[in-house]
Amino acid sequence: MRMRSVLATVTAGLAAATCVTAAAPADAHSGKAPGVHACSPAASITSYSDALDKTTYDGTFVGNLSALAVDRGGRIAALSDRSSLFTLDRETLKPTSVVNLVDEKGAALDSEGLAVDGDGTRLVTSETEPSVRRYERDGTLVGSLPVPDALKVAPAGRATSNLTFEGLTLLPGGHTLLAAMEGSLSGDTAGIVRFQTWDRATRQGDFRLSAQYGYRTDTGLGVSEAQATPDGRLLVLERGFTAGVGNTVRLYLADLRHATDTRRVDTLTGQEGVRLARKTLLADLVNCPSLGARAKQPQPNPLLDNIEGLTITGRTPDGRLQLLLVSDDNQNAVQTTRLYSLSARLPHTVNG
Repeated sequence: MRMRSVLATVTAGLAAATCVTAAAPADAHSGKAPGVHACSPAASITSYSDALDKTTYDGTFVGNLSALAVDRGGRIAALSDRSSLFTLDRETLKPTSVVNLVDEKGAALDSEGLAVDGDGTRLVTSETEPSVRRYERDGTLVGSLPVPDALKVAPAGRATSNLTFEGLTLLPGGHTLLAAMEGSLSGDTAGIVRFQTWDRATRQGDFRLSAQYGYRTDTGLGVSEAQATPDGRLLVLERGFTAGVGNTVRLYLADLRHATDTRRVDTLTGQEGVRLARKTLLADLVNCPSLGARAKQPQPNPLLDNIEGLTITGRTPDGRLQLLLVSDDNQNAVQTTRLYSLSARLPHTVNG
């Protein structure tokens, strides 16, 4: 089901990234001139770009993109689930470098989640085991984080292959890392997924396993990304695909502050006494204006594709968060690598 976030230094990161947009040169494969096009009362789309679709850079296919993050210098890091890590120019969003990532044995990853730490190293998830590994900018592997046994792919654990760590983000301050499972564990009620965290005492210290939380997705959807907001809540992308119909992509704001730590809860069924994360719908992207986009396969809105990556790139003058999203084309002729620029105003509270 190959269908995410530098917040360790959130203030500096947002300031450095203020100028990042998803607009590309005006051509037949780019959205209309930037403007405000409401998807919902809380979110709007300003533009999209297909400029990277079915292109190559330095001999590497630019596609299969599953995660985005903002580097310390405002550059965009873009992760392919085929073990390629690109750097994109902050203005043009075109690749300027690429490195290949491998595991301890030199094998490729099913790389899905991405966060940039305060020292510039990249934290990358792979759905294979699953795992979280740390890499230097040049792709050198420098370490890995522990993973609870229950979250490992069966038979080692209770997770289903290709439904594990899909999102990764650092919470403000850089002391907590969070990975979002895409699907439910065996024994948990379908639609309830686990968010695993790691904590460290200092921003350069080692991460240790910490609290775990439950999150309920909409029926038929899985989590494709989780991104911490400057106030410590989470933007969560839920995504699904129906053959002959197309994609469903919804953007939620989630709050873990009153959720139960579920690391010692063997099965999650929505039982009384176990509080799941609260969430509020910010936008169902099917309701966004299409901006003239074209789809290569049936879609309820031609703007939609297999959206997997999300990062915060700055703020608008009126205080809305600027978001950059990307779709994973699965290197498939009927799918598109598309970048989207959105903005969102976060409510003060989350409904639950």
